Amino acid sequence: MSVRVRIAPSPTGDPHVGTAYVALFNYVFAKKHGGRFILRIEDTDRARSTAESEAAILRALRWVGLSWDEGPDIGGPCGPYRQSERGAMYKTEVAKLVESGAAYRCFCTAERLERMRAAAKGKSFVGYDGLCRGLARAESERRAAAGEAFVVRLAMPKTGQTVVADRLRGEVRFDNTQIDDQILLKSDGFPTYHLANVVDDHRMGITHVIRAEEWLTSTPKHVELYRAFDWPAPEWIHLPLLRNADKSKIAKRKNPVSLDYYRAAGFLPEALLNYLGTMGWSIAGDREKFTLAEMIEAFTFDRMSLGGPVFDLVKLAAMNADYLRALDDDDVVSRLRQWRLGDDYLRRLVPLVRQRVQRMDEFVPMTEYFFSGDLDYAALAQDLVPGNRTAKDVADCLLGLVEALDGERDFSPAALEAATRAFAEKVAWEAKELFMVVRMAATARKATPPLFETLAVLGRDVVRRRLRLCGEYLKRLR
Repeated sequence: MSVRVRIAPSPTGDPHVGTAYVALFNYVFAKKHGGRFILRIEDTDRARSTAESEAAILRALRWVGLSWDEGPDIGGPCGPYRQSERGAMYKTEVAKLVESGAAYRCFCTAERLERMRAAAKGKSFVGYDGLCRGLARAESERRAAAGEAFVVRLAMPKTGQTVVADRLRGEVRFDNTQIDDQILLKSDGFPTYHLANVVDDHRMGITHVIRAEEWLTSTPKHVELYRAFDWPAPEWIHLPLLRNADKSKIAKRKNPVSLDYYRAAGFLPEALLNYLGTMGWSIAGDREKFTLAEMIEAFTFDRMSLGGPVFDLVKLAAMNADYLRALDDDDVVSRLRQWRLGDDYLRRLVPLVRQRVQRMDEFVPMTEYFFSGDLDYAALAQDLVPGNRTAKDVADCLLGLVEALDGERDFSPAALEAATRAFAEKVAWEAKELFMVVRMAATARKATPPLFETLAVLGRDVVRRRLRLCGEYLKRLR
């Protein structure tokens, strides 16, 4: 059977570096075996999924150097490639499970489920108690026909174990008494991740599911779904999670996780892709620098380690420096223009400062922070803390604002001002007072062009990182 693998991101936020990491190993495995690499958009979370996030994911994966053989933008024989466009398939398949008894309708209200959870508080396992699992088929059909709201749940086996045969981990066993009767179809008719994932993987002919280890605990539900459908299951390969230096799961509070940040910070895409290839995998001995083609040539999962690879910005920067030094002068000039010295970016800067300069040699010092990386706040330490606040107050405020801006997809000046004013009101700060702190955190200066126009040009990823780093700096002053 020809190898078919997929990456299936959810368009609910920024393009994540972990998505590129998993995509890389799927891509390399497919190309090693002459197979197909598929991009599928898992947008069943209708409240959080956005077209902007989907576009950002596709743009970022292309920037880092990965392409796909089938996907929502290029089509393919197994489309559609967005789950939101595949609803009829899920309803057809889940009806088969209800008919066979492998799944059942659950009519329990949210209030009953909340009472059930409260009563089970403190127990080792809190899951659905199976009240509707025992409903007679005729009664279930009658209530559904009468228009009563229901979800569809998987009837998990309640004895024995479910075994997941993982390429990297061997047999992983799960006690079925500790696995919930997972919802497959929600009351609004939309599938949950579990149902859509299995149906799509089967219908798209996925032969190997290569994903992060955080999904390992969900896999017994998927194994049982394949069994219930009487479908052959793919091979399971759960990659080790990317870790911070303290071995915690990589997260934005400790490391930049958005691929857009690495692009804005001036990392070369081939250096980032190379570095991701060293996360838990080795090409030969101590060699760390290799091309994508070399990785494909040498690839085998036998070289994969489960030790929890550490995503280290210092090591990434060192590798990026090696790649930069290997470029000739013309290539460096070209890369600088593609980064922030091109006409598009400069056109955004000029209107902000043209009335503030008398000579062109003043332009560079006046706009230096538009091109800088992380800033130094030592010279501003006293100014960052208003007289009626403590360093902790300001740190908490900045970190809270970062969280508020995380969900702000519109980074225009007007939207930024509205969001920042709303946050100031929420935390009982004067808007003017907060604006000055944000200005200094984002630019390390007390005087700049208009604040929100400046933030818009700097961009979401740079602004959020600088606010977070400034907040962490102030925490250390306590």
